[in-house]
Amino acid sequence: MAEAVTAYLGLGGNVGDVARSMRDALRKLDDDPECRVTAVSRVYKTPPWGPVEQDWFLNACAAVETGLSAPDLLDLVLRTERELGRIRMTRWGPRTLDIDILLYGDEPVSLENLTIPHPRMVERAFVMVPLADIAGDVMLAGRTIRNHAKTFRDEGLEVTEIEL
Repeated sequence: MAEAVTAYLGLGGNVGDVARSMRDALRKLDDDPECRVTAVSRVYKTPPWGPVEQDWFLNACAAVETGLSAPDLLDLVLRTERELGRIRMTRWGPRTLDIDILLYGDEPVSLENLTIPHPRMVERAFVMVPLADIAGDVMLAGRTIRNHAKTFRDEGLEVTEIEL
């Protein structure tokens, strides 16, 4: 593996066997010679977010050590989604699996198809609460992830017994 960078991923979905899809995705990512899953948060049941009426989601976060560049990691993530049956139809709509790159090392990334830190992540309990499980001391916008997560009061998140 080239010099490794720690990246944090958000995983979620609300169609089909989402826990299995997330497990399969983590296994596929870990099978790549340039990517190793090093930590996984608890799995949370979360209310739908956005303008589309839909079922509740399962959400989790994972840490990976990767020798891939941010664009190459994005390619791996998108390929993994496709291989596991993700079809992009409605923005913020129902999905079998969604994997977002939340953070990539300490540096911001600003490309046409990739912005890191992930835009609006600090506004979303379904990202910040699971991310605090595995990256609580990581700094983001002048505060720790744990402190960002504490700003969410009753967002409806429920810890599940599901293990990834």
